[in-house]
Amino acid sequence: MQHDEVIWQVIRHNHCSFMSKIETGKFCRNPYNVTGLCNRSSCPLANSRYATIRDHEGVLYLYMKTIERAHMPNKLWERVKLPRNYLKALEIIDKHLMYWPKYLVHKMKQRLTKMTQMRIRMRKLALKTREKIMTTPRKEIKRDARRLEKAEKAALIDKKIEEELLERLGRGVYDDIYNYNQEAWNKILKEPETEQELEEDPEVEYVEGYEELEEEDDMEDFGNFPMSDTLGDDSEDGMDEDDEDAGAADRKRGRRESKLASKKLEKDESKKKARVLVEVEHEDAGDRQAATH
Repeated sequence: MQHDEVIWQVIRHNHCSFMSKIETGKFCRNPYNVTGLCNRSSCPLANSRYATIRDHEGVLYLYMKTIERAHMPNKLWERVKLPRNYLKALEIIDKHLMYWPKYLVHKMKQRLTKMTQMRIRMRKLALKTREKIMTTPRKEIKRDARRLEKAEKAALIDKKIEEELLERLGRGVYDDIYNYNQEAWNKILKEPETEQELEEDPEVEYVEGYEELEEEDDMEDFGNFPMSDTLGDDSEDGMDEDDEDAGAADRKRGRRESKLASKKLEKDESKKKARVLVEVEHEDAGDRQAATH
């Protein structure tokens, strides 16, 4: 058998998990409490005969508890659906709580009034258009700004816009809109062509190589140096043991150049001998003339 006074003494003076103490007083967090206050008449645990009103998915229900069902916890509360009409809901409360304490019936009607007003305000707020405040982290803003700057640099938007406008002007799209000087416009159109011509690479020209006579004239500067020895030494220093073909080509070129140098030396010696003979003949002729006189 349930003893309401014993339960209240234990809850009030020892411990209650639904009790909340604040500066203004003590309140109850139990969803079945009618007033939300922690007192003897409003406690749903310390009263074997109790009633309340709850909202379930927008529908109001009248919950009732009697001492006859205290031994059946799964059927402890009985509920009745209340209509949306406020007056009809009051009639149903009076009908089911006809022989209940007047204090509890009065609190039930107050709770019904407050919950009805709350539903009306909720409907009005739902119909209004309200601004939704959203926050964006600063890191994301800076990151997006950097990406936008890089994209603009890569896209070269200013240059593209300029090219597009010049192309449209050339096609005559803006003839009826803008009044501009045709000569200046033609000059601007020619400027990109001249700039492009200046940026072009210079042409490559090909010329003939040195002739054999020029090579012989250059060889005269060596004088009486033995060409075979110098060329031979150079070829020996620069020759690679692993590259036999290159060494053979150098030796052939050295022999050819040495022959040319020897021929040149022979020509020079023959010229010197001829000059000496001519000088001797002139001296002999001069001595003969002096003897006759």
